[in-house]
Amino acid sequence: MMEGPDSKAVPTHDSSTRALAGLRIAVGILFLIFGEYKVFGTKFTLGGGFEYWINRFLADGAYPFMVPVLKNCVLQCAKPIAFLVAYGELAIGLGLVLGILVRPASICGLVYMLTLLFSSNYPGANAAFWQYFGASLDHLVLALCFAEFVVGTLINCRFIYTFEKKPTEQLSRMDPSENDRCGSIGITEQKNINDRRPRPDARSVVRGEFCRADSTSRNG
Repeated sequence: MMEGPDSKAVPTHDSSTRALAGLRIAVGILFLIFGEYKVFGTKFTLGGGFEYWINRFLADGAYPFMVPVLKNCVLQCAKPIAFLVAYGELAIGLGLVLGILVRPASICGLVYMLTLLFSSNYPGANAAFWQYFGASLDHLVLALCFAEFVVGTLINCRFIYTFEKKPTEQLSRMDPSENDRCGSIGITEQKNINDRRPRPDARSVVRGEFCRADSTSRNG
């Protein structure tokens, strides 16, 4: 919480924002490492590395609804999709590390992680419910991180609008005279204090002056 000299308490979340930024940069560094060797090397894109992983996903256990997609769509367009994956991972990493277009990068990362999860982490038809989560931890954790980045950016935008932009908009909508009065709040408060002070009656002032003159004449 942060308080001004004469204002209500304003909530701050600097510590949580820094923690979220640290997590975002860490995940971005991981994606830079993942994308760097794919982009600057040719084994993944042109050397059959992408096709190898798709065939491994099909052999090890993709979710049933993903099997025809991988066979009939992904493998048929393996080279373009391989370049899309390589440069997409690099772009996501750059966006997260540099803090540029974090929300679009996080949405793309979330979709990418869910695609990998459903393509490679099927535990079997007779698996218990908890085993679906246990089999997908390598992709599920990163998917939850990306979801948190999306939600975190929305919360930060709402926080900035509530405590920074909204009061400014209210001041801009005031009449010029009203805005000037708010700008000179110190003078206004002093004037209000003076207005609240009891003012003497005119007759009491005249009576006081007469008594003061009478006492002066007697002493003389």
